[in-house]
Amino acid sequence: MSKLYVVATPIGNLEDITLRALRVLKEVDLIAAEDTRHSGLLLQHFEIRKPLVSYHQFNEAKRTAEFLQDLQAGKQIALVSDAGMPGVSDPGERLIRACVTSNITVEIIPGPSAVLQALVGAGFPMTPFHFGGFLPVKSGGRRRELAAAPSRGCTSIYFESPHRLIRALEDAVAEIPTATCCVARELTKKFEEFKRGTPAELLAYYQANKPRGEICFVVAGLDKKATKAAVEEFSKREEPEISAEADAPYEGE
Repeated sequence: MSKLYVVATPIGNLEDITLRALRVLKEVDLIAAEDTRHSGLLLQHFEIRKPLVSYHQFNEAKRTAEFLQDLQAGKQIALVSDAGMPGVSDPGERLIRACVTSNITVEIIPGPSAVLQALVGAGFPMTPFHFGGFLPVKSGGRRRELAAAPSRGCTSIYFESPHRLIRALEDAVAEIPTATCCVARELTKKFEEFKRGTPAELLAYYQANKPRGEICFVVAGLDKKATKAAVEEFSKREEPEISAEADAPYEGE
């Protein structure tokens, strides 16, 4: 029976892949991958040999039509992104929606999530929370988004690239100087890091320590007693030393 499997993959540590994900990747007819070179390393590590077909933002429309034909012909396809859950700030939404519209079965294979890892690790109130995807690239849009974050009254989480983090923190200093924030970096990897503080404190730290790896930027909501209590608790602790035996041979989400 034709089926699209949406498979979550490790965001850094290869030990985080599930047995179910490995089974599905071994059984499908082909794997649609955001970056075939990147996913090829994952498959090679687990000795999985399946056809890999690229599926990224520049060929989504063409590939979606092709994959629909394959699925309607009875094939089973696994959709993977470079890390985490496909479709969440990664290619996949178009194909998933097309399958739903065409009454093709879609099965989700759960796994690691940078969003949830950052949410839990930041230590801010967790329910409800807002996920805003990547912060806007342009300063104007980024400032508007950052200004809105604390006023939501809940924790807000964003993705950000290491080469834009300093500019994002500069905008945060200008727009939300008293907010409590957290930079969650290199999640699940050997040098996993959670740095908490005001935008100015985080800016000073990362100006002195060049940010590397994939980043989640977390902003606590205002007027939350639980937020204050959590921040006070974390301020009493030393940063834990994180170790990970099985680090990925690639950069993840």
